[in-house]
Amino acid sequence: MSLALFAYGSLVNPESFARTLGREPGASNPARLPGWRRRWSIQRDNLAHEKTFAREDGGEVPRWVIGLNLELDPQADEELAPNGALIEIHEAELERLNMRELRYDQVDVGGAVTGGEEFDRVVAYTAKPEHFAAHPPDGAVAMAPYLRAIEAAFNVLGDGQWELFLNTTGPPPVEMIEPVLVRDEIPPGNPREW
Repeated sequence: MSLALFAYGSLVNPESFARTLGREPGASNPARLPGWRRRWSIQRDNLAHEKTFAREDGGEVPRWVIGLNLELDPQADEELAPNGALIEIHEAELERLNMRELRYDQVDVGGAVTGGEEFDRVVAYTAKPEHFAAHPPDGAVAMAPYLRAIEAAFNVLGDGQWELFLNTTGPPPVEMIEPVLVRDEIPPGNPREW
């Protein structure tokens, strides 16, 4: 059975993918996911989870960090369908991806993703209910290295892919900070920059 990941954020970045799975990704084919939307709607409690970051400029520790999420939205305008990369993976690698994406649930999106017809199964990750934030919490921040990794990845994915990302998602709706890691209980393969 052939299996692919629809990566729509930092996992589009080959370095981030390789750090998690211990191998370089194969070909990353651009794809879209109609019936879904990508938003800055996942929250992480920066004080209570496996990693804590402070602001590089001042040392304050923000309570909330937001990140990208996929939301099912059958009424979404097809022009706003999130773009991303289809990356072939092996069934055994799902466990490692699940460990990295610990605030997300794995969902099957194969019937919706464009370009995924060659795969028997396509998975993506969407926020667990307890980590979903329809609106960012007060004082939430986004991590500048996270956005830089995503921008670099989409620029490599192909001409116009970064612009399409911005058109379908927009920039973070909160302050962007340069972070410093101050507490690290991060599982192997999980990014330490954000």
